[in-house]
Amino acid sequence: MTEPRWRVIAPGRVNLIGEHIDYNGLPVLPMALDRAVRIDFATLDEPVVRLTSTAPGCELTEFRLDRPVVRALQGDWSNYVRAAAWGLVENKGPLEACDRPLRGIEGQVDSNLPVASGLASSSALVVAGALALLKANDVEVAPLDLAALTAHAEQFTGVQGGGMDQAACLCGVVGHALRIDFDPLRATPVPMPDDWRWIVASSLARAEKSRGAMRAYNARTRECGEVLAQVVAALPSGGAPSRSYRALTGAISVDELLDRAARAVGPRLLPRFRHVVTERRRVEEAQRAMAEARIDEFGALMVQSHKSLRDNYEVSTPALDEIVSIALDAGAAGARLTGAGFGGCAIVLCSRRTAPTVVEALMARFYAKRRKRRSLDDSPFGTVPPQEPIFEARASAGARVAAYPL
Repeated sequence: MTEPRWRVIAPGRVNLIGEHIDYNGLPVLPMALDRAVRIDFATLDEPVVRLTSTAPGCELTEFRLDRPVVRALQGDWSNYVRAAAWGLVENKGPLEACDRPLRGIEGQVDSNLPVASGLASSSALVVAGALALLKANDVEVAPLDLAALTAHAEQFTGVQGGGMDQAACLCGVVGHALRIDFDPLRATPVPMPDDWRWIVASSLARAEKSRGAMRAYNARTRECGEVLAQVVAALPSGGAPSRSYRALTGAISVDELLDRAARAVGPRLLPRFRHVVTERRRVEEAQRAMAEARIDEFGALMVQSHKSLRDNYEVSTPALDEIVSIALDAGAAGARLTGAGFGGCAIVLCSRRTAPTVVEALMARFYAKRRKRRSLDDSPFGTVPPQEPIFEARASAGARVAAYPL
């Protein structure tokens, strides 16, 4: 393999609040993680992508850029790199109109970001692949433009997601959360209080949107579209400026929307609508609480979010619920599932003082009994010990390309 010349670093993200509403065009509040997907690569003078991965079971992938990009088998890791290439070279992508032959890349993918954990490892790989190909072809794309492009490109894999993950990955700021808005896409850094600590805790169940969870995730997307259409149709003429959640929640109060929806929407879809519109309100309130360093208020909003995701959106699991309960009992200010749900991780908010106690409680009351009961080799975090399935998350800088070796 050709000696690498460059390293691209693409962080994962943890969503602090605002779950399952980015694909409805509503604002969210994540942060980029200090764990990332990396690609060490060299440029090729031929339009070929040739990559290996250090992850177990991930075979060499190779495909051409001068032919239509096609998907590998469902669940194959290379589909996320293929998605990046598809977004760049097809559908009027920034590499499609290059005035010289396309150059490819050869290299190796590595990561310290747990996969299938609700921490956007798949989106980080799409972003990393896109940045590597852009670097190889000496093409620059602004971070927000690339976030929009890679969000669309990731749908190549079959997941009908929103744009939060890619924007957080590309626009991260050390020590800051990001308020991400859509239509148009914007990322506003929000400083985090120095005393706040964020703990990511795995439920030890994989949440693979590329596999079993994809159908449930895409179903939620469809349901949100259905219920929006029903609510808008039931409003008086001129009651909603347009057929979007952003316009609807901007024009009508949440309480009035819920009252109207209760009369227009059936019992299957009403809880989905309730989650979306109340979660939007929680994001606004949480951003103010963070700006004013009100940790208890932010934490209470996280708990409300988790209950809504559990009861209205039905994406939590008993293990995630248990993590939240243990963390709160141990003195955490707040806790909730993060990411799509159906497994994956919880995010826990603590003060500097309470964080060690909360971690100790989770290790003793959640992980210890599972360590005794079965091997954790199949968890996204690997075996316990030596790698513990819980870590303190710090807000990181966004994705970048650096000369290799660093």
